[in-house]
Amino acid sequence: MPRVSELFFKTATIFFLLGIAIGIKMGISGDHGAFPAHAHFNLLGWVTSAIFGGYYAFNPAKAEKRLAMIHYGLYTLGLVVLLPPLYLKYAYGMDAVEPLLGIGSLIIAAGVLVFAFVVFSPAQPVGSVASARAR
Repeated sequence: MPRVSELFFKTATIFFLLGIAIGIKMGISGDHGAFPAHAHFNLLGWVTSAIFGGYYAFNPAKAEKRLAMIHYGLYTLGLVVLLPPLYLKYAYGMDAVEPLLGIGSLIIAAGVLVFAFVVFSPAQPVGSVASARAR
């Protein structure tokens, strides 16, 4: 499995555990105010990161490009900047964290744009031997 795939799957698992912990805390306390954070931990952290990992596992040529690791780093940084403050805002009403929500969202958006570039770019360099044979 490509390294970037493994990193995305490991990161996804961490966010899945955190999302489950938030859900358990909400269930035990009966206070479901943090449900937006719970959803984001699970959807952006767990599901989307796992999908990225799967994409790179099925496209090893693209996984080996430097841009794949840039995608991983940027997207994961965005999650780390966005998700803890999102939890603090909804679980504890800490509105002072809102600037971090905007910054984290923009970093995540940049990571998704990098992923779109990876998806729409050719798997092999234009001048590669494989593409020359295909002509």
